[in-house]
Amino acid sequence: MPTESLIQANKLSREKLSASDLLALKRGMHCTMYNHLGAHRCEQDGVIGTRFAVWAPNARRVSVICDINNWTAGQNDLYGSNEGIWSGFVPGVDNGHTYKYAIETQAGNLLEKADPVAFFMESAPQTASIVYDIDQYQWSDHDWLERRQNSDWFSEPISIYELHLGSWKRPKDGRRYYTYHELADSLLEYVREMGYTHIELMPITEHPFDGSWGYQTTGYFAPTSRFGAPDDFKYFVDKFHQAGIGIIIDWVPAHFPTDPHSLGKFDGTSLYEHDDPRQGFHPDWNTYIFNFGRNEVRNFLLSSARFWLDKYHIDGIRVDAVASMLYLDYSRNEGEWIPNKFGGRENLEAIQFLKDMNTVLHGEFPGILTFAEESTDWGGVSKPVYDGGLGFSMKWDMGWMNDTLTYLERNPIHRKHHQNALSFRMIYAFTENFLLPLSHDEVVHGKKSLVAQMPGDYWQQFANVRLLYGYQYCMPGKKLLFMGCELAQWHEWNHDSELDWALIGNIHHDGVRNFIGDLNKALREFPALHEIDFSNEGFSWIHADDAENSTYAFCRIAKNNAETLVCIFNFTPVPREHYRIGVPYPGFYREVVNSDAATYGGTNVGNAGGVVTVAEPMHGREQSIEVVLPPLGMLIMRYEGETAP
Repeated sequence: MPTESLIQANKLSREKLSASDLLALKRGMHCTMYNHLGAHRCEQDGVIGTRFAVWAPNARRVSVICDINNWTAGQNDLYGSNEGIWSGFVPGVDNGHTYKYAIETQAGNLLEKADPVAFFMESAPQTASIVYDIDQYQWSDHDWLERRQNSDWFSEPISIYELHLGSWKRPKDGRRYYTYHELADSLLEYVREMGYTHIELMPITEHPFDGSWGYQTTGYFAPTSRFGAPDDFKYFVDKFHQAGIGIIIDWVPAHFPTDPHSLGKFDGTSLYEHDDPRQGFHPDWNTYIFNFGRNEVRNFLLSSARFWLDKYHIDGIRVDAVASMLYLDYSRNEGEWIPNKFGGRENLEAIQFLKDMNTVLHGEFPGILTFAEESTDWGGVSKPVYDGGLGFSMKWDMGWMNDTLTYLERNPIHRKHHQNALSFRMIYAFTENFLLPLSHDEVVHGKKSLVAQMPGDYWQQFANVRLLYGYQYCMPGKKLLFMGCELAQWHEWNHDSELDWALIGNIHHDGVRNFIGDLNKALREFPALHEIDFSNEGFSWIHADDAENSTYAFCRIAKNNAETLVCIFNFTPVPREHYRIGVPYPGFYREVVNSDAATYGGTNVGNAGGVVTVAEPMHGREQSIEVVLPPLGMLIMRYEGETAP
C-alpha cells in the first residue's frame, strides 16, 4: 500500500496541470504537454525520484515497471484523474533508469508500453524508455538564433543537403554508426566545404526498424539513441549553428507503426488512432493513422512539433506525406474510406491540425521554416492561414522533379519532341513558395542513382547530371539535394551501407562534386539566384521554343533590378557555335558558370570569359549576344555593364 507521503506527492504531481493547461488540453491546442507528461526527474520531500504522467483514459490500472522494481507491475501504481491522465512519483528512479508503463485494460489484459512522451529510448531491438533530464545542456548558439529570427529566408539563399545519418559514413572499427559528436565534426566540415546553407535529417525521432529510414516513428520526443544521448544531439545541433548552418528535420504525423510497445491500442482501445480501419489504418505502409479529430491527439502532435524547436533549437520541420493527411481516400478504392461530414474526400480534421501547427510554430518561433511534401495540386499549401492556406513556409515541387527527370532520362535525340516538359513548370511556378527537391525518393526502389538514370555513354551521363543540377540551381525556388548525388555514385542509396566515398579522386565524380560546390557558391554570391524565388519579378523567359535545338534561355533578376543573370541550356550533345539570344541590356556579359568546364570533367567549350552585345534584335529584345553553347551544358552569364573589361 502507498504511504501517506507518497499519496500526497502524487496529488501534487497531478496539480502540475493548471486550469489553463486543462482548458488548452480540452481544446486540442496545448503545445507543451512534454512539460507535464512523461518522466521528469525531481525531488519531493527530500527524496530524489521521478514524476511520471501518461494519458490512458480507458485503462483500469497503470503502474510504472522499471529496472529498480524488477519490471513488476503493481509495485509503483500511478493515480488517475478525470482527464484520463495517470500520474505519480516513484522514489529512487533517476536519470538513466529504464522504464515502461504496465497498463491493465478494461478486459483485464496487461500491456507493456513505452512512454509516448519519453525523451530518450533504448536502441532497437530493446524498447524501454529512459529517464533523461533534457534541460541540463548549455547552449552556445545565441548568435545563430538571433540571426535566424531576423532573417527573411524567402529572399536568402537556401540549399539543403538531405541526409540519413546512419548511412552517410560508417566507422571502420567494428561499430555500426558514428556518434552525434563524431558526425558534428566530420559532417559539418564536409557541409561547409560544399557550401550548403542547411542540412535536412531524415527522421531523427526514435524508430525500431532501420528499414523504415525513421518514417515509422515510435518516439515523437526522443532523438534516436543509435548515435548517442539527447545531449549529444544537442551538441550536434549547436556545432552546426555556431558554424552558421541550419538544421531541418523530417517529422512524420501522417502515420505511426503497429509495434506492440508503441502507440497503437495504447490502453486497450483505439486511443491515438481511429477504431475503423477505413480511417485508422494506412494500407501503403501497414501503419496506423492518427485521429486528428481527437483533441488529446492534436495536443500530442502539436507538442511534438513544438518540442524540437523549443528543446533542440531545430530550424524547421519537413512534414512527410502531407497528401495522405489531406485526403480521406488517399491510396484507397471506393468503399475503403469514409467521407467527411459534408460527403467530401477532404480530411477536415487533418487540415485544421496542419493550419494550427503552422500558426503555432511560426507564431512562437519567428524565423523557423516548415516544408510540406505534398504531391497533389492542393491549393494554398504555402499561403498563410489567415489567407486561406495551410500555412507552410514552402512546398516541395514534386511536379518539377518528375517532369525534369522524365525529360532528362530521354535520349537527347527525342527531347525536341518534349520541349514543353521543362517550360511547363513556369505556368504554376509562383502559385506556391516552392522548393526544388532531388531527394532520397529519387534514388531508391529500383530507380537507380541520378547519374545512372541519365542516357548516353559515360561522358554524356556525367554531362547530363551536371546539366540537371545547373538547371535546378537556376530555376526559381529553393534547392535540396540528397547525399551521394553530389558524388555521382552509380549505386542506389542503401541505408545499410555508407556512401561510395571511394569515388573521390576520379576526375568525373570529383567534377560533379566541384560543380555542386561552385553552384552553392554562386547561389550565395549572386542575388539574382535567390532574392526573388517566389515571384515572376525575378524571372523572365528569353526563349523556350527552340525545340529543334533543345535549348532554353531565361533571365534571373535581383531585387530592384540590381543584377541580371542570363541562364542558357543545351540539352543535346551537339555544341552550338554562334548561338544568338536576345538580352535585356547592351554591354558585357561575363561567363560566371559553365557546366562544361574542365574542372567539372567537361570539355572546356566556352566563351573565353564573356561576350559583348551587338545591336541586333532577337527574341523581342533590341540587343543580343552570340555564344558558344557547350554540349549537354549550361551557362550563366552575368551582366557587367555597358563597358567590357
